[in-house]
Amino acid sequence: MLLSSISAEEWAIIGLSLRVSLTAVFSMLPIAFALAWLLARYRFPGKLMLDALVHLPLVVPPVVTGWLLLLLFGRQGVFGYWLESWFGISLLFRWTGATLAAAIMAMPLMVRAIRLSIETIDRRLEAVAQTLGAGRIRVFCTISLPLAVPGILAGMILGFARSIGEFGATITFVSDIPGETRTLPIAIYSALQLPDSENAVLRLALISIALSLGALMASEWLARRMGRGDHVL
Repeated sequence: MLLSSISAEEWAIIGLSLRVSLTAVFSMLPIAFALAWLLARYRFPGKLMLDALVHLPLVVPPVVTGWLLLLLFGRQGVFGYWLESWFGISLLFRWTGATLAAAIMAMPLMVRAIRLSIETIDRRLEAVAQTLGAGRIRVFCTISLPLAVPGILAGMILGFARSIGEFGATITFVSDIPGETRTLPIAIYSALQLPDSENAVLRLALISIALSLGALMASEWLARRMGRGDHVL
């Protein structure tokens, strides 16, 4: 009943939200893994500051994150000017800009889940492999990475859940452009401003809740499968 009442415009909003969220997760994954590995395995000056910066999007208002992205990636921003002048790429008012905002907001949850998984790896297994003649790359590919896979998957799922619900940073950075940046949360907010839009708000809200709830349940299932006493949330 719910699916049959969804309009073509709403299907386009759902498709754009999935596109933005999935692209954000997969594009952020290598960076999140590198940061998680660095924070879990190494001691270095400034580690506390790096850890704080990684988790900063969790505690500052999303509007502040969007404003910082606007300063950095706007047409006159440090990176935005360089991208546009050298490559003709502009993130403003584009779905790619929404993807960047979603990726930044998802990063802390992804790093945390992956870091917890890396920290549970028994380093004696890696040491034994090295004493048997395996190089660092082979140890990483055959032991460390496979053991970290549950945390990587949990991080991706949590990142997806965070991306699908991203609103503040996105609307501040790339505004509300129908067909380009109007994701589920922005569409819900826009519909709330219109009269007689309760049914549309209800449909979009239920879909958003279903996607996020499914992602959270999947991440908790993975956490239990990992056999840990803690959770990624």
